[in-house]
Amino acid sequence: MNAYFAAAGGLAFMVGLAHSILGERLVFSRMRAAGLVPTQGGTVLLERHVRILWATWHVVTAIGWCLAAVLVWLSLSSVGQAAQSVIALLIAAAMGVSALLVLVGTKGRHPGWVGLAGVAVLAAIGVYR
Repeated sequence: MNAYFAAAGGLAFMVGLAHSILGERLVFSRMRAAGLVPTQGGTVLLERHVRILWATWHVVTAIGWCLAAVLVWLSLSSVGQAAQSVIALLIAAAMGVSALLVLVGTKGRHPGWVGLAGVAVLAAIGVYR
């Protein structure tokens, strides 16, 4: 078992969980008049923009969870070394770029970049362990 891939997968799952829960509580609860999908964008966003923002928010979480599942699978599988390395390094690159975007976009104020960077580092270390 590759403990680095397993840890990266667990961390990616936790980042996704925090993303969805905190997003609902801190962002979308104020935009929701009634029902599941928020519709109230105030004077800044039209209803259709709020709806797609909400959907996209949770799509990001779903993709993160799928990447987490791939990392856990890699930690347990006996797939060839070359394939394992390529998959893990692609996930590490995606998480690393995501971390950089959050870091730059929020001037370091949003803690999500730390979790994303952690996944990237753990996945990369797992390749070279």
